[in-house]
Amino acid sequence: MRSGLLRNSMFATDLTDERKTELCAKIAERVIQFKVAPLAIVFLETIKPLSFLGNQLMVFFAPMVTAFTTGDWYDEATAFFEDRSNLEMLIRKIEELESERAVEANRLKEQRKKDRREKRGKRRK
Repeated sequence: MRSGLLRNSMFATDLTDERKTELCAKIAERVIQFKVAPLAIVFLETIKPLSFLGNQLMVFFAPMVTAFTTGDWYDEATAFFEDRSNLEMLIRKIEELESERAVEANRLKEQRKKDRREKRGKRRK
């Protein structure tokens, strides 16, 4: 655990490809969980050109944020958002999970329709 002034900064190059993929999946799953995929995609597309500036703001606010939290998640998130290619990877992952969620929602909807039709058919007999 890092604390106070002894914290080491983490850079995008410090994250392994595996860890980037894990962070991307976690963030995308939360976006899908809260059902804000379209909003998140528009927001990420909008800030993509300013990703480095956003990263620097996260670095600036790090002492205040980490004063209330534990763990290295904030440093990892800061490093993740430093690289524009990570934002693109996140957008693609959100789109992928959203399309899977939509397919599953349509499948459940069709199943409910089928169940209702069968139920009506049994009542008529």
